Amino acid sequence: VQLQASGGGLVQDGGSLRLSCAASGRTFSSLRMAWFRQAPGKEREFVASIAWFSGNTYVADSVKGRFTISKDNAKNTVYLQMNSLKPEDTAVYYCANQRPGRSDFGSWGQGTLVTVSS
Repeated sequence: VQLQASGGGLVQDGGSLRLSCAASGRTFSSLRMAWFRQAPGKEREFVASIAWFSGNTYVADSVKGRFTISKDNAKNTVYLQMNSLKPEDTAVYYCANQRPGRSDFGSWGQGTLVTVSS
């Protein structure tokens, strides 16, 4: 299984971006998919997750009300809509997949860089 993240770029303070994470591979299965981010010099942090079948979502307090996670099961793709971006949102964003029966996110994408200028 491979996860391909895309959609990052440079945006001004207050702007929007939509990240995509496409999963490929004949054996793909998911319990939950998530977005994490890592800013320069900081530890990786959780951003948002979505349950693959129920669609239940969970969003970190730091982005609540600004970021929305969604999915397209037919395309095996998860999205992260980011609005009202702030310079502190600057980071490399990673998508990850948790397979059924697993307690951890075992598959990770390569990351996509989001830079928010002030």
